[in-house]
Amino acid sequence: MFEFWFQLLAISCLHGAAHGVPLKNNTYDLHPFHVDIASGVPRMLDQIRNTELPEQFPYSGVGASLGIGLDDLKTLRTEWMTDFNWEREQDSMNELKHFTAAIEGLTIHFVHEKANASNAIPLLLIHGWPGSFLEFAPIIDQLTEEAQTSTGKPVSFNIVIPSLPGFAFSSPPPVNWTIQDTARVFNTLMTDILGYDTYAIHGTDWGSTIAYILYDQYNKTIGAAHFAFLPFYPESPDRLAAEDITLSELEKVEEQNAMNWAGTGDGYFVEQTTKPNTIGLALQDNPVGQLAWIGEKLMNWSDPNAGTSPSLLNHNEILRSISLYYLTGTFASSVLIYSQNPNTWRTEYSKAHTDAPMLFSAFKYNVAFWPTRLVAKVGNLVLYRNHDFGGHFPGLDNPPALLDDLREIGTFWRE
Repeated sequence: MFEFWFQLLAISCLHGAAHGVPLKNNTYDLHPFHVDIASGVPRMLDQIRNTELPEQFPYSGVGASLGIGLDDLKTLRTEWMTDFNWEREQDSMNELKHFTAAIEGLTIHFVHEKANASNAIPLLLIHGWPGSFLEFAPIIDQLTEEAQTSTGKPVSFNIVIPSLPGFAFSSPPPVNWTIQDTARVFNTLMTDILGYDTYAIHGTDWGSTIAYILYDQYNKTIGAAHFAFLPFYPESPDRLAAEDITLSELEKVEEQNAMNWAGTGDGYFVEQTTKPNTIGLALQDNPVGQLAWIGEKLMNWSDPNAGTSPSLLNHNEILRSISLYYLTGTFASSVLIYSQNPNTWRTEYSKAHTDAPMLFSAFKYNVAFWPTRLVAKVGNLVLYRNHDFGGHFPGLDNPPALLDDLREIGTFWRE
């Protein structure tokens, strides 16, 4: 099982305040930011129109294991040209409060939305690849509104969503940049720039690796952490059995999904870890190529019923995500996170150096799976929820579940 994780381990061995929040330090060149990249749309649409796809694929009936289907790609391409409206999407993005700050030589873009309550919990939401700040857009407003936890405790959040270095409107990092550096920069953003002495974090995909560093190493400022993914190698069925971990029927499906991904869904990971420039340069100025490369992940890593309630991950969302990558010119810089961090995924499960509460959400169609006992090995696990709908992008694929789970931070929050 999990030949991919062993392959990845082998690869690793080859690589060595704004809006009312006072600033503690005003040297970070903090500015409001307006999304305005529509000038690139005509050329993008020309390239989409001029891309010729084959009438039919030479091999029929092979399924998703070989990648995106030709019919799916054709349908999305047609919708991109005829139905998708970037100006509308850009206007929607600009309803959020965007900022940029200069930190350690980088321009860091972030969204900052505040609650009305004076005791709102600062919450840092960290995306991964192929994601962006848009992953959390469906739940931002609701998180800032006061609600009740399952115990009846009122809770609301001040939301901060940074773009990872090299993603969207954040500048590319230097070649030797690691997620340790990103964690440090994001902590600077939260504490020195926005003035939050303590804050909560959420991470998924690469965001979980950064969030876990913050949880483990910045334990004086992290008051609680929520994860939908972990920077630890999942364990094989044999290993789970050896540890006497019995899986429920839902967990058996999740384990099988993880095995399937490790067997046939990991090709991009090896490519982006070992030869990121090749795929980066090949697709940097190729919107339909990015649609195939990224769109496959957005579809295959999500619930089979994605796009139907409660999921918002429909074709328009896929096209919005890829348009953001293309129009910001960040595809090539985004994939560098893999080669810059080849030793990220840990083989040894060890406890974080903190007793701050840790919460975890599992989703049926995520690409990796950690049962409760494994998650409890790496932090002070106080809540584990498993959802039978959703996948790798829960903020889009099951927003109500992620919203409810994040609100539970309020049950365990401590200043």
